[in-house]
This record gives sequence, C-alpha cells and structure tokens, in this order.
Amino acid sequence: MIVFPNCKINLGLHITRKRPDGFHDLETVFYPLPVNDALEVLSNNVLQFESSGIAVPGNAAENLCLKAFHLLQQDYPALPPVSIHLLKHIPIGAGLGGGSADAAFMLQLLNQKFQLDISATALIAYAAQLGSDCPFFIVNKPCYATGRGEIMDTVALDLSGYSFLLVHPGIHVNTGWAFQQLTPKAPAYSLRELIQLPVETWKNVMVNDFEAPVFQAHPVLAAIKDTMYTHGALYATMSGSGSAVLGIFPKNKIADILWDASYRVFTIR
Repeated sequence: MIVFPNCKINLGLHITRKRPDGFHDLETVFYPLPVNDALEVLSNNVLQFESSGIAVPGNAAENLCLKAFHLLQQDYPALPPVSIHLLKHIPIGAGLGGGSADAAFMLQLLNQKFQLDISATALIAYAAQLGSDCPFFIVNKPCYATGRGEIMDTVALDLSGYSFLLVHPGIHVNTGWAFQQLTPKAPAYSLRELIQLPVETWKNVMVNDFEAPVFQAHPVLAAIKDTMYTHGALYATMSGSGSAVLGIFPKNKIADILWDASYRVFTIR
C-alpha cells in the first residue's frame, strides 16, 4: 500500500504564551498543499525502514514513521512487522511539516491496511504524541489551530482560485533557537477573523512572529519574500519557523523569476 503525504503552510503564526511545561501556545491557520512525499508499506517478516530522495538526517531508527509504527504496536500488539520505504521530496527543516505528515500518514496507512478500526479522534490523539504538527495531517483540511497546534477547528477557506510559489533556499532554522528569540504576546486580532478577509489585504494584517528574528539572522529569506512581492504576489510569508517562503499569486500569474540554482522551487497552479 502506498500513500502520498503532503506538506502544509502556515497562514499567519502568533506565539501567544510560554506554558509551564516548556512548550508554547500558538495561533495559526494550517493549509495543505500538494507537495508530496511517497510512503509505501508492505507486509514483511521483520520490521524494516529505508528512505530515498532527499537525505533524511539522523538515525533511521528514530524516524517518525517507525515511531508511529511502535506507538500503534503498543496498543495493538498483533500488528505484524512491515517493510517501509519513504521517498522524501518535501524539503526538510523548511516549516512545511514534511516529517509530521509522514508520521500521520503512517498511522492512517497502518489503520487501513490492517483494519485496526481506529477512529479519527483516536488517530489525532496518537498523532499528538509524535509531534505538534502531526494531528493536522489526520484532518488535512484548512484549520485554525491553537495550543501547540493540536487544537483545531476546520475553517471555510478555499484558495483553489490562486496559484502558489514555494521557495526553499536550503537554510536550516533551529526551531528551539527561533522560539528563544520571541517574547510571547496576545495578538491584537485573531487569525480566525483575519483569514476571512480578502487575500489581497493579508499582507497588511497577517504576520508570522518568527519572521523578524529569522529574517535578521538570514537576510536572504527577507529578500525572497520581497522578490515575490516585487513580482506580483498578493501575500507572501515564511512558513512555520522557516525557512521555506510562500507566495500566493493570482491564478496562473506567477512570474518567471530567476532564482539561485541551489534553491528548491515548487509551483502550484
């Protein structure tokens, strides 16, 4: 069985409070986009994991797909071993949630393949144990999110009438460092309200709190955002804590921009 985990973007991102447990409360709107990995699972005599495409850093045994398998196996000990192959295409460390998507899709794939009959609510609870962004990919629809990102309400937001440009310059932003640069504060206006305004107005009202410190540390990201606006973007923003930058353009009107050859560029029309 094969599935195709997709990425997400953040439309606005406010860090509102540091919690007693050391995590931060946030407010954001998650939106899915069709930039995809491929995840294949086959029945096997032993548990195996391999990946191709973009090199996945770290110990393969710590991959979130394997963690998802072991998490379910704790409650479903009859879950048989499988062979897992991950074709990595979503940029890593880009604020696009690729690893979280892989983990969430792994939970859903195992649930379907082995007929575990786990409810969506229970899958969200499992996903929350794997990472703050993981629950979104169980829902995988536009969502207004609070808490660590796991408290979600779907929102009526259809951006199919626009085109998207994603640019990842290969910079890795340490999420822990990024949080340390911020002073949490309550936003003047909720993103739940702002997201209902016309897209053309978002550039004046919606912000990603991470942009100020991350752009100061990596001016090239600010330059990418400025270039998108110069070439007709209606709204441009960094996704998550970076370093992918997103531009929303009128439908089929993305300019032919000459980016650095080392950048990964995705066009979604």
